Amino acid sequence: MNPNSEYDCAMTLAFPLALEEQIVDFLLDHPQWVSGFSLIDAQGMGLGAGLRSAMEKVKGRARRRLMSLLLHSQDVEPLVAALREEFHAPDMAYWVLPLLAFGRMA
Repeated sequence: MNPNSEYDCAMTLAFPLALEEQIVDFLLDHPQWVSGFSLIDAQGMGLGAGLRSAMEKVKGRARRRLMSLLLHSQDVEPLVAALREEFHAPDMAYWVLPLLAFGRMA
């Protein structure tokens, strides 16, 4: 992947805190799909939230991470397939949206 070429989609991964280091390591090992990402603290609610701790069960929401990645659309399918094979985690979700613009301020 040429980091100077234009990205055309944005992927968000949502996952439990316990998977953070494994997912980061996995993505760092696959620079052909991902050249960088951002991590955001989040809380998940609903059927897919997977409340694990007693505190999460009391609050009704799970501590999660959101990872934001800018990608080339042709890399989405192989990346998702590799993530599924590696993690097979029902409480890990993703969504992909078209990216209208990307740039730097300098």
